[in-house]
Amino acid sequence: MRYRIEGDNLPVVICTLSQGERMLTEKGAMSWMTPNMQMETSMEGGLGKAFGRAFSGESMFMNYYTCTAGEGLIAFSSCMPGRILPMSIAPGAGIVMQKSAFLAAEAGVELSTFFARKLSAGFFGGEGFVLQKLSGHGLAFLEIDGHVVEYDLAPGQSLLIDTGHLAAMTESVNMEITTVKGLKNKVLGGEGFFHTKVTGPGHIWIQTMPFSKLFGLIPTGN
Repeated sequence: MRYRIEGDNLPVVICTLSQGERMLTEKGAMSWMTPNMQMETSMEGGLGKAFGRAFSGESMFMNYYTCTAGEGLIAFSSCMPGRILPMSIAPGAGIVMQKSAFLAAEAGVELSTFFARKLSAGFFGGEGFVLQKLSGHGLAFLEIDGHVVEYDLAPGQSLLIDTGHLAAMTESVNMEITTVKGLKNKVLGGEGFFHTKVTGPGHIWIQTMPFSKLFGLIPTGN
């Protein structure tokens, strides 16, 4: 599979597949394709994993696209201004991400439900108790809101992140929620009551404009 990403802050990833190659995506992600790409809708991973996806707010069903002859072309567009990130997934090196980040992947990549290690992280972390995890082997594409900033965290090294800005992390990173210190800071600081604390070792991806923050800036009519 070959790919190219176009579109600046409204990106699309255009993938070229050889005969027999397959890609996995959630429903509605495909933007255009050649006629030799065949779609098959499946309850990927069986009923249990399908219910897990539904619990995380995603569809129970996934779409497979297979190139049936020659070379096929298929494109997946981001639904928000931001970036599309290619991620190499390997055994033992999974990626944990916010629920809306998955765009598409090669067929060897598995999408599953991931529960926050600490209950407080689920209730106050900005993305809910359930996240998603990519495992297996192959190339995956994530859509990130706004610009993305990356950090490598050494063992024991931590970073505090405003709610909703953590887009993805390697599964070795520990995530928990800390409270903002001081009552005046909580009430008047404009940053809310909680921060997401991530601790290495591992790699993190931070997004600059989460959809929830962008939505809050849109004026509503009276």
